[in-house]
Amino acid sequence: MENESSVTRTGDEDDASFLALHARRESLERDLTLAHQRQQFGTDPGEVVKAGEEERSLLADLDAVMTLIRAAEYQRMPGARRW
Repeated sequence: MENESSVTRTGDEDDASFLALHARRESLERDLTLAHQRQQFGTDPGEVVKAGEEERSLLADLDAVMTLIRAAEYQRMPGARRW
């Protein structure tokens, strides 16, 4: 077994931020599902409209998080180019 002390703190921080991005994605996807269900099954027209607005905002947030995840996945690849 290799020496575990060779793992750098930066690697741990990168892993933590990568996992945090995925946790954020999961949370956004859950919130999107709830907003969609409120639109589909809501009885109050005002709440249905509010759920639609929330869904649009959540979709924009999810797009941004997915872009960050794709960038982080690329950087984790062996030989990835650093700009």
